[in-house]
Amino acid sequence: MAPSVAERLLQRLGQPGAPAGLCSLEAAAQLGVDHQTLVGAVKSLQALGEVIEAEARTATRWELSAEGEEVLRDGSPEVRLFRSIPEEGLPQGEAVKLPGGSLGFSKAMANKWVRLDKGAAGGPRVLRAVPSVQDTVQEHLGQVRAGGSLPERERAELKRRKLLLEVTLKSYWIRKGSAFSTAVARPETELTPEMIATGSWRQLPFKPYNFSSLGLPPNCGHLHPLLKVRSELRQIFLEMGFTEMPTENFVESSFWNFDALFQPQQHPARDQHDTFFLLDPAEAPQLPPGYYSKVKKVHSQGGYGSQGYRYEWKVEEARKNLLRTHTTSASARALFQLARQEKFTPVKYFSIDRVFRNESLDATHLAEFHQVEGLVADRGLTLGHLMGILRQFFTKLGISQLRFKPAYNPYTEPSMEVFSYHEGLKKWVEVGNSGVFRPELLLPMGLPENVSVIAWGLSLERPTMIKYGINNIRELVGHRVNLQMVYDSPMCRLDV
Repeated sequence: MAPSVAERLLQRLGQPGAPAGLCSLEAAAQLGVDHQTLVGAVKSLQALGEVIEAEARTATRWELSAEGEEVLRDGSPEVRLFRSIPEEGLPQGEAVKLPGGSLGFSKAMANKWVRLDKGAAGGPRVLRAVPSVQDTVQEHLGQVRAGGSLPERERAELKRRKLLLEVTLKSYWIRKGSAFSTAVARPETELTPEMIATGSWRQLPFKPYNFSSLGLPPNCGHLHPLLKVRSELRQIFLEMGFTEMPTENFVESSFWNFDALFQPQQHPARDQHDTFFLLDPAEAPQLPPGYYSKVKKVHSQGGYGSQGYRYEWKVEEARKNLLRTHTTSASARALFQLARQEKFTPVKYFSIDRVFRNESLDATHLAEFHQVEGLVADRGLTLGHLMGILRQFFTKLGISQLRFKPAYNPYTEPSMEVFSYHEGLKKWVEVGNSGVFRPELLLPMGLPENVSVIAWGLSLERPTMIKYGINNIRELVGHRVNLQMVYDSPMCRLDV
């Protein structure tokens, strides 16, 4: 078997009369191998212990670029152009098409080797201004190729013309180590059952274990940006003292999705153009007894200081099943359970889950998305409390540019839309809706009259788009999602 590069290097160092050290560049040339191959052999020998010593060194040298090699072979552009011009000269348009081109023409003009006769018949004409020229550029490049040196000025000019390249060379100065040997004794890397059974391990050298080395990262799944932002949002709610509501009902009755929220049965949002209704099962089996009668009364006759909507409320309409259009239906269920307690206690609830709306798809809307909702129930809450908690919440999200706009919601009064400036879209986009729940929603449940509920909701997708700089929601959710984006997206770090 032919000796390896490492063994040949050791033999070279161990020859009688060999120098005290070797340059890796020279050694690679002497051994007839690539320099990088020799560097690999050096590193493998260093791993064996004190067999050799290798000192890293850095040097610079000048090499001809590809264009420089062409000039060395064919001459500089200015000389090639000069030699191509006949005694009677050439029209300027033809001269720039000669070997050397426009660069050669400009250099020859700068050197005053040629002149331009603008008054010549037929237009400007290029004529020789000197009988002969010397190609110093080609000569200087030849000196560099031969290993010679150039004055700084000439070298800088060649570098400026991109004919010379300054190359940094990294090499090693190799010397014998304290445990030098021309024979390579490779240490064992594994302790086998045979070594233990025979006891041979006592005489064998073992490679030291590197406790600092990093193993290969295992192949694993990666969280979608939505899940990362969801996790951070959930943590923010928990830090603010909120409790998560159960939101397992994707299929909801119209009663909890609309009627319990004081949304009239003839409201446009309840139309099939905005809501996905179910065919099977088409209706909810039952509604909360007693409570739904109070809801019917406040809709059709009024009550609790309200005149209601004054229409014929139909239980058949309330029992229609649908894919919930918001998680506020879960909030209504949670508040109803709160009202059934013997004694009222202030609460802070939140939920993050999926909702469905029959909307046209565009850069900021989908038919299926996630809604984030928070509410606070306590005595004496006002619109000022709502604005304060909204600023605190969105600041924890890292969204500080906020605007509030008065709005209308059937189940909140007053109501506000929340807008944030999107740097990617370069415009203000709606990021949430908010308001104070109406008495017509709270009092039929049985909550005390002096209890107010402030609430807000936002989509999970829009804050994610803002944080990750995504301009089209269809690139975040759906068949257009680039899986490499999921792999590459960094851990979500909201500016808390």
